[in-house]
Amino acid sequence: MATLEELRTRVRSELGDRLIPFRDTIRGTGDVAEYELSANNVTGLEVVQVAGATQTVLNTGQDYVLDSLNGILTLTAPLGLDALLLVAGHSFSLFADDELDMYLGDAFAQHNRGRTISARYKDDDGFIRYTEEPVDFATLPPEEDIMVVILAVVEAMWALSTDAATDINVQTADGTSIDRGQRFAQIQTQINMLNDRYKMLCEKLGVGLYSIEVTNLRRVSRTTGRLVPLFREREYDDHALPQRILPPIGPGHQNDDESGVPSSSFGSWGY
Repeated sequence: MATLEELRTRVRSELGDRLIPFRDTIRGTGDVAEYELSANNVTGLEVVQVAGATQTVLNTGQDYVLDSLNGILTLTAPLGLDALLLVAGHSFSLFADDELDMYLGDAFAQHNRGRTISARYKDDDGFIRYTEEPVDFATLPPEEDIMVVILAVVEAMWALSTDAATDINVQTADGTSIDRGQRFAQIQTQINMLNDRYKMLCEKLGVGLYSIEVTNLRRVSRTTGRLVPLFREREYDDHALPQRILPPIGPGHQNDDESGVPSSSFGSWGY
């Protein structure tokens, strides 16, 4: 069972967004407390302040605040004159962890769409019962990990394509031509390939957005004009109360009477 951290690592592998180390040395001026680091999407930061022969390890939240997305380090007090601030950590070139977690959450919700797992147990009275538990990252079957990863990569690629959509081609006076729109076209091609890959896996495994679904048609009573209720199928030894299911009736109500004239009725019978 994959964890969120493991799925995030696989998403980064698919995107080619690998961990890059960086190191900055900042000299204090006595009146500046905010510094821009040489990297964005910062993680695993270590900050050491050197004043003369004294070295002090600074703690986040207590000694400084980090804007990891933009790579901005703000000290709680200005760095002393000629004091050194040694900053070491890692960064990602494309996305921060919070962004990928958001894409993974969207991909997981789309892939499972209210899916549950049935568990069979015996209650205190000796009756067989069934409980429905929603699928989460811990109960997702291992063979479906790659499908959630692919959907998350697609969401991330759409974010990249939105940024690339604003690029325009460059044509200089000396005849140099730069086709900046090619980046957008390549991202769209990659998105289509990933969608085809995801669809193929859905059809093979019978899960996800492209799985084949079996639905029940709603029957209408000829005497009352009301929909006949449907109940979820149960195992033969399930003694729980029947559970109603409410399939969608149809796309809108095109033939509704909007005149506002009330219909004569008696009880639940209309005439």
